Amino acid sequence: MRAPYSPAHVAALVAALTACQPASEETASEDESAATLRIEVTHDASLHDGPLTGRLFLAFAPSDDPEPRIAAYNSARQRNGEVPFFSADVEGAAPGEAMVVDAGADGYPYRRLGGLPAGDYWMQAILHVYTEYQRADGHTVWAPQDQWEGQRWAFSPGNYFSEARRVRVDPASDDVIEFELTGELPPIEVPSDTEWVKRIRIQSDILTEWWGHPMYLGAVVLLPRGFDDNPDMRYPLLIEETHFTLDPVFGFTTEPPSGEALFSQMRREAGGMRESGYEFAQAWMGEDMPRMVAVILQHPTPYFDDSYGVNSANNGPYGDAIHEELIPYIEENFRLIGEPYARVMTGGSTGGWMSLAKMLHYPAYYGGTWTYYPDPIDFRRYQLVNIYEDDNAFIVPNSVPGAPERMFQRTVEGQPVGSNRQISQLEVAQGSRGRGAGQLDAWHAVYGPTDEDGYPRRLWDLDTGVIDREVAYYMRDNGYDLRHYAEENWSRIGPDLVGKIRIYNPEMDHFYLPYAVYMMEDFLESTTDPYYGGEFIHGAPMKGHGWSPFTNADLVRQMAAHVADNAPEGASTAWMGGR
Repeated sequence: MRAPYSPAHVAALVAALTACQPASEETASEDESAATLRIEVTHDASLHDGPLTGRLFLAFAPSDDPEPRIAAYNSARQRNGEVPFFSADVEGAAPGEAMVVDAGADGYPYRRLGGLPAGDYWMQAILHVYTEYQRADGHTVWAPQDQWEGQRWAFSPGNYFSEARRVRVDPASDDVIEFELTGELPPIEVPSDTEWVKRIRIQSDILTEWWGHPMYLGAVVLLPRGFDDNPDMRYPLLIEETHFTLDPVFGFTTEPPSGEALFSQMRREAGGMRESGYEFAQAWMGEDMPRMVAVILQHPTPYFDDSYGVNSANNGPYGDAIHEELIPYIEENFRLIGEPYARVMTGGSTGGWMSLAKMLHYPAYYGGTWTYYPDPIDFRRYQLVNIYEDDNAFIVPNSVPGAPERMFQRTVEGQPVGSNRQISQLEVAQGSRGRGAGQLDAWHAVYGPTDEDGYPRRLWDLDTGVIDREVAYYMRDNGYDLRHYAEENWSRIGPDLVGKIRIYNPEMDHFYLPYAVYMMEDFLESTTDPYYGGEFIHGAPMKGHGWSPFTNADLVRQMAAHVADNAPEGASTAWMGGR
């Protein structure tokens, strides 16, 4: 799930919660048999002198501001369906050869292009270019190589796009609509380093060898007060686990953000205590703040904007690369203590799952985690699905005919705003074979096995919702069901986890995440020899995704105190200030 920390992520989630409406029921029942619409897109050798492979998107917007490709991408992220789009795979299209999107193309919110209402639209084409990978596991696959944009098909450098133009569209027409790709998206502009914020990017030997292609890891590093003035001081490492971003920890900024009102809206809805990035910066730079080096790790994969921080069959050895290459590089170059007690993590949503997963899978490597509203950590409650017993992800077991289908998202009042069927349709439209960089396919890439064709094998059929039980058991037996993993391995990992796990759980999380947390709490509270000795705090009713019982500045103080309290005898805690 998208964690609402950076301004971009806050904006996306607020928009999703305030504007998102389920796709019309009519989209599933429209008669598309008469649809004959055909759209052909070409490229000239002057743009790209060779064949192109990727996913071709067509956006249908009410205006050209913003560009239709951007409006469609934002609509897809928010799942509100306001700007329809359709797409199709392209394989080896030569210059001048037509890349076709016809009436049967996948789309959202309309399932097929043939179901799009006739009308005048601003249209634009964009090709999300794929890279060929000859992987160490013997599979050759085509997938999007992240260009440091965080797997966003409308913004990825090197993608080719057409001009936007206003077109009369009638799915029943025999006319062929033609577009030509004429532009190429430029490289991402990485913000310049400042006194407080540094950015690094390194090539990973481990991942490059596995993928058969240069692969990169990075980090946004937030330095403490007086870092350059104290060259002999070493600091603890604080990791905020989250999605790919170029922003620093907790949105740190020395300028009052223009999105302050938007952030306040999100904060009020979530009912939590988090402050703005500007407010956090004032505390971080203050004299009474313990001094730590705080980082956001960047580890995009060809399937999603982050790897979830663990090794997996589809993403490869990201866990190894992060712990053997990236973190050691950071610790060496930014004067960190480099001991387990001095490495602590936090994160919410996807970052919540990552922080807890890394704590459990690398229990002797970290000193503790402060985990917020994590993605499902017990797959008996994969949101609302029990993947081991339910037959279908869309249909509630034993429900009466015509009953509402299983939801994916709600408001804090419990109002449904999106179903599993709808998000599954969205993911089909964004890419075949798990290549759409959506939430479900991100989980498939991390948790699931590799299919015979080398691409992720999905937990459920995205058209029918039928669950593949073999995939479910693979996910459990390979350590991605975190409650099951903790229970099965407690005698081995428990001694290294005592006092290290804290989980914060809003009871009306927008994505039905609390139920798995309750199951994890039941297990951890039952542990003996050793007892886990951690903490669960549950938000009061009406607290949603993004909730926190304290400010980010107070969280840093808690984490710093934990590190100092667990420092070995004789270790310096000068970085704490007054201690």
